[in-house]
Amino acid sequence: MKIKNVVLVLVCFTLGCGAFSAAQLTQSTDKGATASTVLASSTSSSTSSATSATNSDPSAPGSAGPPQVENAPDDQWHISISPYLWFAGTHGTLGAFNRDVGYRASAIDLLSHFRFGLMAAAEVRHDRVLFPLDTMWIRLRDDRALPFPNLSATSANLKASMFVFTPKTGFRVINQEKFKADFLMGLRYWHFGENLQFSPSLLGLNFSKSQDWVDPLVGGRIETPISQKAVLTVAGDVGGWGAGSQLDYQVVGLLGYKLKPSITLQAGYRYLYADYQKNGPANASNKFALSGIVLGLTLNLK
Repeated sequence: MKIKNVVLVLVCFTLGCGAFSAAQLTQSTDKGATASTVLASSTSSSTSSATSATNSDPSAPGSAGPPQVENAPDDQWHISISPYLWFAGTHGTLGAFNRDVGYRASAIDLLSHFRFGLMAAAEVRHDRVLFPLDTMWIRLRDDRALPFPNLSATSANLKASMFVFTPKTGFRVINQEKFKADFLMGLRYWHFGENLQFSPSLLGLNFSKSQDWVDPLVGGRIETPISQKAVLTVAGDVGGWGAGSQLDYQVVGLLGYKLKPSITLQAGYRYLYADYQKNGPANASNKFALSGIVLGLTLNLK
């Protein structure tokens, strides 16, 4: 593979690549007790005893049971973690000095240079207050690249890294058994690093650079069960507004299947876009998108 392909793909990926919070739905079922049998010596006393038993015991036959209050306060703390894998490809436009170049790399292209990664989401909830968190750290490397001609080098070694950290806080606006809706707001911190070494490096073209910025975000999430075991989750956020990038948004769709009350498998699709510009002599810019299949596992710890 020539460096004009590998270096361009990997550098552009690290310059332009990152939460979703995994979603959980806890369902509960009321269990009825064994019905009481009332014995009486006469018809009148039997009727009176049966009526009394029905009114006093919510589990007795004919009783509607205890009243269900869907929006009742929840005084318990709920904690969950969701490790996941995002098989994403990337495409976009990288520009400097009023010149732009387009790039594209499939998920297979990026996986072929994958060296290390960590992707996980977590959430803490108390009553209607939510604290979701998403973290993604990826390292890529290519040590078999061939440099451009006339660089007086026989090989090139490229290392690229990406770290995305997204803490949020939110409020459950709708908390019904069949439908839940959350309002979320927070930050997304981006870090990209690149290190390129030529061998031999007679022209001194080696470099090591990094970029960091923070985007404010607002977003939401909705959850709805589609069966006793399955739940559909759709989430998204938008931000940037010139504070870090010009525009930063993502959309996530997940289908969860509950294996156990504390374990849920999840699969879906995630799309993330950002438009980052840095004013200066070079007028550097990078518009990029990451998209692909997400596979995850949610563990309800409490």
